[in-house]
Amino acid sequence: MKKVYRKHSHNFLTSFLFALNGILITFFLERNFRFHLFVTIVVVVISFLLKLSSVEWLFVLMAIFSVLITEMVNTAIEKLADIVGKNYSRKIELVKDISAGFVLLASIFAVLVGMIIFIPHLIEIMKSILHHLQI
Repeated sequence: MKKVYRKHSHNFLTSFLFALNGILITFFLERNFRFHLFVTIVVVVISFLLKLSSVEWLFVLMAIFSVLITEMVNTAIEKLADIVGKNYSRKIELVKDISAGFVLLASIFAVLVGMIIFIPHLIEIMKSILHHLQI
């Protein structure tokens, strides 16, 4: 059976649906992507509860999307590497390790952003609780 590839000329809606399909495929295939989305939900809820400023929201969203995007790039590279290098190859293994490094760096960035933004808010909450307990 001959494989049929998509035409390059299609409208915006069709392109959008292809992209959405790519996100859904990643969601269903990749456990790590689902974990990152779970963490995203937790971080967004905490961010709303802490009433972050607009600038803080921008950094939080930048951190979230950098992790999600690099996870998808990593997935795409790994899937392509599996096709190109059907037999074990040290070079393919290096490519996969490097692409996994993208996600690790983005995750470290996200944790640092979270610490910088959330810790001061949490310290203020703790100070307020301690102040009210002393009264």
